[in-house]
Amino acid sequence: MVDEKMEMEMAEVGTSLVSSEAKTPPARPPNKFERVFQPCLGELVGTAFFVFIGCVSVIENVENVGRLQPALVHGLAVAVLVACMAEISGSHFNPPFTLAIFLCGGLDTYMVIPYLACQLIGGVLGAAMAKAMTSVENYTKAQGAAFALLQSNSEIGRALFAEVAMTCLITMVLLLGAVNVKTRNPMVPFMVGCTVIFNILAGGDVSGTCMNPARAFGPALVSNYWTYHWVYWVGPIAGGLIATLLVRLLLGDRKMRLILK
Repeated sequence: MVDEKMEMEMAEVGTSLVSSEAKTPPARPPNKFERVFQPCLGELVGTAFFVFIGCVSVIENVENVGRLQPALVHGLAVAVLVACMAEISGSHFNPPFTLAIFLCGGLDTYMVIPYLACQLIGGVLGAAMAKAMTSVENYTKAQGAAFALLQSNSEIGRALFAEVAMTCLITMVLLLGAVNVKTRNPMVPFMVGCTVIFNILAGGDVSGTCMNPARAFGPALVSNYWTYHWVYWVGPIAGGLIATLLVRLLLGDRKMRLILK
């Protein structure tokens, strides 16, 4: 009986020792660099490499491949970069994404302007890198991968609608896959990348499938090509805002929805 009691006491002591060793120290709160500067650097670097790879895929596109090469390159680049940078900045790389995530409560107010600025600067850096890498002949022929598809006013309506609809779709995928608690999915980098691919394959001949003002702004500035450039700001921003309304009013979970709770 005494032996059993001693064994029980030793087991209790052993358990308490194990549990105390298993306890992890409280996580250190992120410092200012990790809260502010590192996320901004992540947005700048991520956007720069996305625009760089995307522009090169357009400039060096083999004609008989058509839209397939840019579609795959843009989509796979997005998937990889989103997966890599998600825990650093949230992997926006796109002004409409930043605005949508902010309006859904996923980003602090003081980070919105720095994120937007870093994305635009990253777009310019990426376009400059693409110009440095590609041949003068191919770069000139492709207008530096600026969106030069629209050539007349009669094409604006279809192109603007395409940018609104396709950006709405990809923004909705992002919000439901990464921000809305009920529908969060660890596959969101793959989901966003796939959405980029089939949007380009479907709408590439209508508007060029920009969906990202940073992707449009960088090449336009570096190549000085501004024809109908406004379409690639108005369309994506409008599409992102429509997606935000859909999630905030109808598709989001109870915490996300503003009405019908």
